[in-house]
Amino acid sequence: MNEYAERVASRLRERCAHEPEYIQCVETWLEMIDPALDDPRYERLDLLTRMVEPDRMFTFLVPWVDDQGQAHTSHGYRVQFNSAIGPYKGGLRFHPSVNTSVVKFLGFEQTYKNALTGLPIGGAAGGADFDPRGRSSREVMRFCQSFMNALYRYIGSDTDVPAGDIGVGSREIGYLYGQYKRVVGRSESSALTGKGLTYGGSKIRQEAAGFGTVYFLARMLEHQGDVMEGKRIAVSGFGNMSWGVCRKAAELGAKVVTLSGPDGYVYDPDGVSTQEKFDFMAAMRLSGQDRVEPYAERFGVEFHPGKRPWEAPVDVVIPCATQNELDVSDAVRILANNVRYYVEAANMPATAEALKLLRLSPHILTAGAKAAGSGGVAVSALEMAQNSIRYNWSRQEVDRRLREIMSRIYDLSAAAAAAYGLGYDLIAGNDIAAFKKISEAMIAQGL
Repeated sequence: MNEYAERVASRLRERCAHEPEYIQCVETWLEMIDPALDDPRYERLDLLTRMVEPDRMFTFLVPWVDDQGQAHTSHGYRVQFNSAIGPYKGGLRFHPSVNTSVVKFLGFEQTYKNALTGLPIGGAAGGADFDPRGRSSREVMRFCQSFMNALYRYIGSDTDVPAGDIGVGSREIGYLYGQYKRVVGRSESSALTGKGLTYGGSKIRQEAAGFGTVYFLARMLEHQGDVMEGKRIAVSGFGNMSWGVCRKAAELGAKVVTLSGPDGYVYDPDGVSTQEKFDFMAAMRLSGQDRVEPYAERFGVEFHPGKRPWEAPVDVVIPCATQNELDVSDAVRILANNVRYYVEAANMPATAEALKLLRLSPHILTAGAKAAGSGGVAVSALEMAQNSIRYNWSRQEVDRRLREIMSRIYDLSAAAAAAYGLGYDLIAGNDIAAFKKISEAMIAQGL
């Protein structure tokens, strides 16, 4: 690693030793961009320090009352990472695992993911250690209102635009946006994205992240002279990301054969490829439960309790759940199964060791989440554009624009890898492309 980059990493490890996810994503990124760190301006301006640490971070208490009248206090977070190319933009995650390390890692990843879209948006992330699963809609509403009472002063259409993430879907966004309007006293439709279609949302927003990943995969296949038709795909999770991958893969002639949850995974040899199955996935998500065994029971397919889906015989692996869900043993199993393509949809889904094993193997092609997983934020930015012109594009128009954005991201990643002598290393390529864009913007704007 470049000497200057190593000093930056060393200081970060010392200061943030209690934040492992954050350190992991920064160290991996510094290794990826190492070939592009030959400009003396970076060290003279201490640019890397300002790129790996957030501009600011807010923490706040979120008191709320359950349906029995019992008061609870959760912890809320918002990290505004970098605004060099536009207002801060990133998701909100409601999950017990949320802490400063998780939101800083998510904000960092979001910054460089957003830069690749070509749209004028910076990076941010946030959330709370609140678990909406098993809570009534009234409880979720009261929590969201309390959360926004603390958050509203830090966000806005030209400042910071939150969106959804794990645990924050259209219901939660609706409650958050409603409270935002009440406390600021105006209708500011682009202050949040992921809204319902009746009040400023964009078509295909829920499916967008998964659609984008499949479009990126399609470009990888095209590069190899390969086709989507007949490809078997293993995905993890069963949320919006997985749902979108299932739908678009089926539309393009492939089939997703696995879904997973904390209870294990299902193997569906016929593929999650019918409207009935899509609807059942949607119902599972809306129910708030996180088990996939009901899918196996409903459709008479294999259920593998306590296991992860990476042992399934497939052509493509797409992790869609959460960070570090895939370890070295999973990577070894993937390679042993002769999987041809590894495409990240979730943020940092593999441990550093697992990713290195997959990325350096000559037998599999890999793509990182900053590129392949950027479809969701791309359509979020398109939602902001539609809000600004007070107009809604058709489903076909949004889908067309999304496909163009994902194609452009692929081209940027491949071109950057080639320019720095890295061959077809799309992960290093997407990191370098995003780094170059943000660094030049920061240099142009001064200290």
